[in-house]
Amino acid sequence: MPSLTIRQYGDPVLKERARDVEDIDGSVAGLVDSMVETMYAAPGTGLAANQVGVQRRIFVYDIGEGARTVINPRIVESDGEWAFDEGCLSVPGLSWEIVRPNAVHLVGLDLDGNEISVEATELEGRVFQHEIDHLDGILLVQRLDEDQRKEALKILRSRTLDLSPSDPDGLSNLFSL
Repeated sequence: MPSLTIRQYGDPVLKERARDVEDIDGSVAGLVDSMVETMYAAPGTGLAANQVGVQRRIFVYDIGEGARTVINPRIVESDGEWAFDEGCLSVPGLSWEIVRPNAVHLVGLDLDGNEISVEATELEGRVFQHEIDHLDGILLVQRLDEDQRKEALKILRSRTLDLSPSDPDGLSNLFSL
């Protein structure tokens, strides 16, 4: 069972920009351990701290090479374009084709406070961009084109209001009164 609860679409914490980590100490290491456990239990490829209600610039990820942590991440360079079907643990069960840069150069700190610099493409680069979006208060839904966003918001509203997928606007209930 995951030790942290993943915040879902509609939670205001997901719209706030996370603050930089000032000191990397035992509490940060404990948070990272819990985040990795939660990410694997979800299951997911990446998890940002604000997705579990912690407003700090930290994310964890695993693209098949073991869990990694990035603290105070920044993308300093990007190039190309890559369309890929992208989902999100805070918007479970939904995914959309999103166009993002194909190559990125990420800088930040590891859990020991050492500077890291990673040039990543395709999936790894996409994970970096997705998790940094979270830390900046940007949700996947905001990356959709207008038609996709309208459909996504319709589905998400029906979930929030606990409406049947066959009646996403709730109007059939009005006529049955």
